[in-house]
Amino acid sequence: MDLKTKLALYQYLSGFLTENKKIKFEEIVRRRTRYLTVVLEDLYQPHNASAVLRSCDCLGVQDVHIIENQNVYELNPDIALGASKWLTMIMHRGKENNTPDAIQTLRSRGYRIVATTPHKNDITLQELPVGEGPIALVFGTELRGLTENALDLADEFVKIPMYGFTESFNISVSAGISLFYLTEKIRNLVPGWQLTDEEQLDLKLSWTRSVIKMSDLIEKDFLAKM
Repeated sequence: MDLKTKLALYQYLSGFLTENKKIKFEEIVRRRTRYLTVVLEDLYQPHNASAVLRSCDCLGVQDVHIIENQNVYELNPDIALGASKWLTMIMHRGKENNTPDAIQTLRSRGYRIVATTPHKNDITLQELPVGEGPIALVFGTELRGLTENALDLADEFVKIPMYGFTESFNISVSAGISLFYLTEKIRNLVPGWQLTDEEQLDLKLSWTRSVIKMSDLIEKDFLAKM
């Protein structure tokens, strides 16, 4: 669909939205970013998976890459609170090991692959430079962390400083801390962190379709009359 048609379609479909909803869409879409994306490798606990999505939505991180190897990604609706409805979920599945393909896809799109794990070449979250290119922040399973495959393919390694007896953060807590810190830093230091105008339009169209009843039929009728 060309840009002119998308603009006309959004103007038409947005007529079915309340004024408050339209204003909310405009406010939120301007704060969305793809400069930082989240990659979840083989999570299996629904409450953790759901909490990460909730953090992504709240902090304006639009894309979430889900790698399914041994575990199917499931959500807990009581924790996610509909966050997945507003995010772009990219699923990597179909093979016994989907991690290499997922990382190659991200790297081809210009992302630095940043593994969240203590490592001999790691740096702290505060030390991670944000101006050297888009960041794909990779999180592993709750028990064993990232696979050796993911670690071998990573470009950089980052950890959250800890000052207590416990050896690690819960995955959803780790994601929340990392995303809050990095999104604030990116917004303050990186020009052009926002979505492009066309990406914003595509996202508003997606959100509008998701909240309008029978939006597919309404859209089909509108396009047939153009």
